[in-house]
Amino acid sequence: MSESLFVSKAFSSSYTPSTIIPYFYRASQDFEKEDITITTLITSDRFQVFARLVERYQGPISVTLHIDRTTHVQDSLDALHSLYSSSLSMSLFVDVHLVIDSFDRQLNTWRNIARLFARTDYVMMLDIDFYLCTNFRSAIRRSKPIMDKLKTGQAAFVLPAFEYTVHNEGTDYTAFPLDKATLLPLIKSKKIAMFHSAWEVGHNSTDYEKFYAAKPGEVYKVTQYQPAYEPYVVFKADGPPWCDERFVGYGGNKAACLYEMYLSGVSFYVLSDHFLIHQNHLYQEKVRKQERKFNRRIYNEFKEETCLK
Repeated sequence: MSESLFVSKAFSSSYTPSTIIPYFYRASQDFEKEDITITTLITSDRFQVFARLVERYQGPISVTLHIDRTTHVQDSLDALHSLYSSSLSMSLFVDVHLVIDSFDRQLNTWRNIARLFARTDYVMMLDIDFYLCTNFRSAIRRSKPIMDKLKTGQAAFVLPAFEYTVHNEGTDYTAFPLDKATLLPLIKSKKIAMFHSAWEVGHNSTDYEKFYAAKPGEVYKVTQYQPAYEPYVVFKADGPPWCDERFVGYGGNKAACLYEMYLSGVSFYVLSDHFLIHQNHLYQEKVRKQERKFNRRIYNEFKEETCLK
């Protein structure tokens, strides 16, 4: 089977026409199969924060880059070349997969591409604006109980997500806490809070009070799962359901990925020593509001269909 035929079948439910080019850049490093690949997605305006992730993680990354066909494609490719050649870590650790079309924010399709072409057994589904505060990768790989659960394909491990309550304070990643002992006083003083606390159902199944009180090394199970839950998780790449590609734009897309995983029998566990912090930036609020309204209706249909499978 040719690569183009395989890709056209794999993403046949996405908007077309799209040009998908796996491994437009391929990392030179050979990865251990039991390593954890970060899977993420970017557009050219997020190159700087992506470079930061690469330098911080120092491990395998599979990224989908979307380029709008209606803009200057070659300029974007030139900028990508400059980015990729600017750092040894890029060439060692990063596989880049291109999507070139005129459709904005097919986020779940882009997530699926990054996951499909990951070259390790385990992946972490991450949004690009989150900073990796702790070395969860080494902790997971050193823990036999966690690795045994991951190998079954029936477990996903949550890294709780936080944000600064004052927007400007959350823009300087160099000031972020890098361990739980430093994080907790900032929680107590209300400088940092659960990510998107105004939308509690998005993350409160993590049970943040339990996270705060957990002993070092503790891993606890999520017991109050709800359909809007959208944490950042590590799981087995091969086995759990793929993200539903009918969602376009903001709202419901990642929650749909995880809810279908949950219904398939995947249990969620929280890593109590580890966490992420959002690197604050301005949102396109008008666009987000419109897309959320549209996706809310799609998500309700999705939930009914998925529960009946």
